[in-house]
Amino acid sequence: MSSPSTPTRGRPARLDQARTIETALELLDESGLDALTMRRLADAMGVQAGALYRYFATKQDLLTAMAERMLADVIPPAEDGNWSERLTGLARSMRTALLAHRDGARVYAGTHSTGANTLGFADAVIGVLREAGFGDEDAARTLLAVANFTLGHTLEEQAALQPGNEAPADAGRLHEAVTAGTYPHLTATLPVLTSTDFTAHFEFGLRLLVEGLKVHRERQA
Repeated sequence: MSSPSTPTRGRPARLDQARTIETALELLDESGLDALTMRRLADAMGVQAGALYRYFATKQDLLTAMAERMLADVIPPAEDGNWSERLTGLARSMRTALLAHRDGARVYAGTHSTGANTLGFADAVIGVLREAGFGDEDAARTLLAVANFTLGHTLEEQAALQPGNEAPADAGRLHEAVTAGTYPHLTATLPVLTSTDFTAHFEFGLRLLVEGLKVHRERQA
């Protein structure tokens, strides 16, 4: 039996947008972003490369659709938690969604989806903050701060964990460079700087962000 993306005898394959995005994510997980091309995706779908442009005018359009699909896995916060718990839960869920795919953060970076998953995530973050008494301007800027921190951290995390890379930031070379010079403060903190406990790094930064928001909220009250 043929699938929507498998050619049938004498007829071209029928494309399905959702299945095309899923196939693109499968190729991403298999070989990474640099190897994902429209031609390779078309081959996997059993169609001519030009057929993909029915749904995606450019590769950037495809990446935006992939980013939108990744955010479908973000788990909404529980309604009974306090605002800081709900906010950190959303940030953690975004990180998890990006980490679920190889180069997920690179795909997401620079995209500007207006799909339901992306807008739903943004609305949930702003809603948590507005309900907690933050003004609209503060809520909007907090959304940007949380999203940018989460994305930036995950970009570095995934780059460090690429096959063949030492994490983080080529730990061996960093250790040699620091200990060969006169950097007493870096030397003292090398165990943390070269740690691969990315969850601990993420949680520390997220905690600083939330604690800063608490102080800001008290000053605005």
